Amino acid sequence: MDPRKRKPYHTEEDVHRITLYSTVARDHQHMSLRRRLYLHLDMNCFYAQVEQRAYNLYGLPVAMGGWRKPDGTPRGIVATASYEARSLGIKTAMSAFEAASICPYLVFLQIDYDKYKGISRALQTIMDHYSPEVERYSMDEYFMDVTFLLQRGRREMEDYIKRLKGEIYRKLGLVASVGIATSKTYAKLASDLRKPNGMMILLTPDDAAEHLFSLPLDEVWGIGSRRYRKLLQRGVRTIGDAHKTGPGVFRKLFGAMQGQLFFEIVTGRDRARILDHEHHIPEEVSYMHTFSDWTVDLPQVKGEIVKAVRQVCYRLRGYDRKARQWGCHIRYQGEVRRGFSFAFATPGFTNLDDYVLRACLPIAMQRTESAVRQGEKIRGVGLHTIEMQEIHQKEIFFTEDEGMKMLYMATDCVNNTYGRDTILKASLKEDVPGKTHFVSRN
Repeated sequence: MDPRKRKPYHTEEDVHRITLYSTVARDHQHMSLRRRLYLHLDMNCFYAQVEQRAYNLYGLPVAMGGWRKPDGTPRGIVATASYEARSLGIKTAMSAFEAASICPYLVFLQIDYDKYKGISRALQTIMDHYSPEVERYSMDEYFMDVTFLLQRGRREMEDYIKRLKGEIYRKLGLVASVGIATSKTYAKLASDLRKPNGMMILLTPDDAAEHLFSLPLDEVWGIGSRRYRKLLQRGVRTIGDAHKTGPGVFRKLFGAMQGQLFFEIVTGRDRARILDHEHHIPEEVSYMHTFSDWTVDLPQVKGEIVKAVRQVCYRLRGYDRKARQWGCHIRYQGEVRRGFSFAFATPGFTNLDDYVLRACLPIAMQRTESAVRQGEKIRGVGLHTIEMQEIHQKEIFFTEDEGMKMLYMATDCVNNTYGRDTILKASLKEDVPGKTHFVSRN
């Protein structure tokens, strides 16, 4: 086994990746102005829906990400919930304790990514038979180019959607909402408006005006809370307002290029490509782990930081990226999210655990020890990159140790071949015991 012969990295293993990107980028667009038709499919409450099918929990309120201790005390964070749970007020990011106080008979289940990935692959196999261009936007969301339907009537489009949804239900036992529109953005909004298990087709400006113009702009991807507040100050609140106002306000607020792009997105003028064969590299690589229970054991906290560094650095090596600026977060126990965060730097751009640990651990452990002395209990750790670059870019004042690089190459080669935990640092065994909302992290 030659470690220089690169084995595939499992960069998405044990990663709660929501979506590939947060909005349509300029380089995601078609050059031509030809009219196109897009389909967006959303597997409603995917994790919960899969588990309801697996354990025959239909009709019961299910929360994904929590669990109960032997004494019945709920722990964890709600990652998502079934529609039955949502109707009772259970929300994403709510603590399991709060969720159980709202609904004492709430069913808690841990997230099993291996199961969901397998079903997602089966879903894509089905969709590949319905269009030559299919994009896996996330585990439970897909885009398709269905321009070939443009010359057909609305009735044929409805029949097409029904066949697709019917095959998914027959083969997987799952339901989905589907939207069709002349832009990616409007197709996504259309499916959102017909959750769960519905469909919407937007073909004309009148269709968009009837169904979308009343939506607030923060419903559109790329328009977050800050941008929305700026637009509100200019009197632009809804998609309809954006159509009336024109691109001028967007250019003034967000710059000529970016402002024009945002205007095109919110008015359904984007010409996005279906990104079907592109290897996505995120702008930031991050890891966050909430413990099953609080701890004041400093070696356990140290072991969890080592685990976080291992996860982030492994993914960086898989993406052929390195980082120099990093951020770390230590979360305290409590109903209100509290803790401390700090930024730190490695001597240069690196993706090797040792350099990151040398820079991070002294700060993290000193501040954690001080917090524990003051009575704080530690409930979670997080790590993320701040500044990244491609792996082949050279530096003048920093060079990674060649022996260390070869050691990690060999370790990755073995772990990528035989399993991620075939070779482990001994310090990884010093972690906080108990369950998490991930089955694979127990």
